[in-house]
Amino acid sequence: MTVRLVLVSPALSEALREARFDDGRPLDPVGLRRAREAAGTLPGAGPAFASPTVRCRETAAAMGLDAVEDPALAALDAGRWRGETLAEVGAREPAALAAWLGDPGAAPHGGESVRAVCDRTAAWLDALPERVGRAVAVIEPELVRAAVVRALGAPDEAFWRADVPPLTAVELSGRAGRWNVRMGRPLAPLDGDT
Repeated sequence: MTVRLVLVSPALSEALREARFDDGRPLDPVGLRRAREAAGTLPGAGPAFASPTVRCRETAAAMGLDAVEDPALAALDAGRWRGETLAEVGAREPAALAAWLGDPGAAPHGGESVRAVCDRTAAWLDALPERVGRAVAVIEPELVRAAVVRALGAPDEAFWRADVPPLTAVELSGRAGRWNVRMGRPLAPLDGDT
């Protein structure tokens, strides 16, 4: 049986607006409203999963999903950069930030490298049993990127080339080692839309 997995990025939070490494903040009022508006926009799904971050759990709940938190879907561990903006890190540690953005194996923050996130995400995808059929996972944008990179067989260096807007869906179909990708379906009006 083919697995049909919809990966949903979380709705807006203050941390996302500020380009801040996740600091556990909840969705902002606009994000919460848009997640509620997106309820019912997903095709009938079987099991639902969520990253164990506040914004992913809140997005899943607002969309009416009874999602199971999965530790394998944790956000990228940003180490000592957690809670800081990219601008703050860049001002204080420009060489370290450049290394992290340019080398998928680098983890100058003492956390997890891009390669490690890609490996962890691919392992989670490969462990999905074929009997799942349809499923949905509300996961952090970096995990959506990692899933796309690995599903397409792209090099880890392509990680930063995939933009993942808030509250959008990427659909994977296939099975371990062989995935097709359908990207970027908005689940609610984007900023500026009415």
